[in-house]
Order: sequence, then structure tokens, then C-alpha cells
Amino acid sequence: MWEQFSYFGMRALLVYYMTTTLVFGQEKASSIYGFYTAFAYFTPIIGGTIADRWLGKRRAVIIGATIMAAGHFMMAFQPAFYFALATIALGNGLFLPTLPSQINDLYKADDPRRPWAYNVYYVGVNLGAFLAPLICGFLGETYGWHWGFGAAGVGMLAGLLIYLWGQPYLPVERSEEGNTAPAAKSHRGRDTVLLLLGIGLAVTIFRGAYEQIGNTFALWMRDDVDRTIAGFEVGAAMFFSLNPLLVMIMTPFLLARWKRQAARGRELSPTQKMATGALIVAASYLVVAAAEALSGGGRAHWIWLLTYFVIFTLGELYILPNGLGIFARLAPPKLGATTVASWYLAIFTGSLAAGQVGRLWSHLGHVEFFVLLAAIASVAAVLLYSLDGATKRVLAQVAGPKPRDDLTDVPEGIARPQNA
Repeated sequence: MWEQFSYFGMRALLVYYMTTTLVFGQEKASSIYGFYTAFAYFTPIIGGTIADRWLGKRRAVIIGATIMAAGHFMMAFQPAFYFALATIALGNGLFLPTLPSQINDLYKADDPRRPWAYNVYYVGVNLGAFLAPLICGFLGETYGWHWGFGAAGVGMLAGLLIYLWGQPYLPVERSEEGNTAPAAKSHRGRDTVLLLLGIGLAVTIFRGAYEQIGNTFALWMRDDVDRTIAGFEVGAAMFFSLNPLLVMIMTPFLLARWKRQAARGRELSPTQKMATGALIVAASYLVVAAAEALSGGGRAHWIWLLTYFVIFTLGELYILPNGLGIFARLAPPKLGATTVASWYLAIFTGSLAAGQVGRLWSHLGHVEFFVLLAAIASVAAVLLYSLDGATKRVLAQVAGPKPRDDLTDVPEGIARPQNA
């Protein structure tokens, strides 16, 4: 929870800080935002390997959290801006892929309580993401950006202290040397590699549109939306809390719906859910395009903003948890954190793409720009639908009569928010 508080608290302020205090142009700010979020999701590839082979999960989390806390505090000092961003991303590389797998190790593979434990974890994650824009956003917009960045650092430090205090309750790390070669081969087959590459390409395209929520969409929300509610103008950064709040509200209803569909044999496959989610996110950007068109050059009513977040979050819940779930289920022995981390490689490439797409904000009309985002998400949906047959075939090949405890670090349906 506190790690997410620090990450989303800092991210909610980043573009505003660059375009005001640092006086960066919109194109430069969008590019830096894209490079930062990309780097933050590239480092887990390296960090997951280091954790699997050398450090172990506990030490990786502790070292990663310490580095991230230092980076957040550096953000309070303007000359250290670039170094601070790099420091946060490096710490994230050790922290992000290793923490969830420790929950997995608390249970046997067939223990029915395991998915519910991850639901508790997921609620905590979203609680942190919900509180971050409210607290860090309020401090940053009211008292100065450095106060907001400092609050993010305090949050990361609180998370580290809680983790150290709770170590006696953590699972004992188990050696996976005894895993058999056939299992590894079955997961490293050509079909599996091609499938993950295909999904990664589709998610990369999708992220080009999705990641605009903290980039160009943040500028639209600040400059083109009337955020006055009951006579009080709500800070733009505080609206980012709507996304995790809606995740917490909507997830139980969505899971209940999928459970009913599964009982009737009508539940969508994981790839079908992902494609549906991409189309829903495309619809959310069409809503923004309509709001901009109907405003007639004025400021759109905040109800359009609320509508966008509801639709956007629903699409997120369809696509991101299921994508991570596919990668987790195909994780080979002794490479659990590494394979889960490879999911973040698609976020890395997608964030780079989003930074470049964001540069078009200054060259296109706002209506045309949001229609373009809808088109990008729709292309990703088409690619995901085309991979549905291959996904079903590969998942069927790796499925056994009983879940193997060493085949996955994260069960299907769990993802980091904004994120995730």
C-alpha cells in the first residue's frame, strides 16, 4: 500500500511540476514522463533476475524499498531531478517483481485461500494508489510541489519500516533446485515464446493510449475541465484518486459476474477479456473527445471526467490483470520473478510509445488527439482477438491435473494498478 502511495503520489505531480516549476515545454515534459515510466518498468526485468539468482526475495524488497525512498526524497530538491527519477526506477526494479511472490509462498498450490489472500493484497495496493493523489496532490498543489514529493518519500519509508517489522510473518524462501527439466521445456516452447511476444506487442500498442492518463490527459484535466464542485474547485491531481477508488468498488462486482458466467460456461477467455478491455478504454477516450467537441472551446463539465474514469477503469480491469495472469501461468521453474517481470517489458516499450504519442498533443486538435488514442487502443484489441486461439492452445498444454507450486508466482487476475 505504501509503495503504491509513494509511486502514484509522485506520478500525479510529475507533469504539473515539469510544466510549471521547471518550465519545460509540453513536448519535452511528455517525453520525460514517457521515458521515466518506461524505465521504471524496464528495471524489473533485471531486478527479477537478480532476486531469483542472487539476492533472494526479502533482501531484494528491502534494498529496493530503501533505494526508492531515497529517490523520492531527492525529488524535493530541484537540482537532483533527473538523478532522483533514475534512483526511483532502479529501486522499483528490485521491489516490483519480488513482493507479490512472497504471498504465493504462504500457501500450498491447491490451497483455496490463496486467491483470497491476493484479493486482500490487491485492495491494499489500490488503497495506496487512492490516497496518494489526495494527500500528495493536495500538498503539492497547495503548499508546493516539493511538499508532495516529500510526502511520497515518507510513504515509501513507512512501507519499508512495516516490511522490516513484519519479517517474522513472511514465508520461508524455498529452493527450487528440484524442479524437473520437462516442466521447464514445456514452458519454453516456441509456441509459448511467440504467444508472449504477440501479447507483449499488443500491450505495447495499448499502452501508447493507456499511459496518456498521467500525461496529456492530465493536462486536459487541468486546463480544459471545470472542476468546481459545490462551489469548491478540486485540484486536478486529486482526481487521479478516482481510478483506484473505482478499482476497489468495481472489482468485487466484476469478479462475481465472471463467476456467474463461468458457472454457465459463458465466461470469456483471458485474451477475449483483454481485447474487450482495450475496446472499453477506446470508448473512454471517445467520451473525452465528445466532451471536448461539445464544450465549444470552453471548459467541459466535471461529470465528463467522472464518466471517463468509470469507463476507463472498467477497461483496465478487463485487460491488465488478465495479461499478467497469462505471463504468470507460463512462468518456468526457478524463473518466477523473472517471467512475471517480463510482463513489465511490455509496459516499458508501451511507455516509450506513449511518450512519443504524447508529443502530438501540441500538433493536433484535442478532439482529433483523443480519437487517435481510441484508434490506437482499438488496434490493440484486434491483435488480442487474433491471438485468442493460440492463447487457449498454449494454456491448455501447460495445464495439469493439479497446480504446481513452482509454476507461478502470481495467480491470474492480479495486477498492479496504473497503472497496473
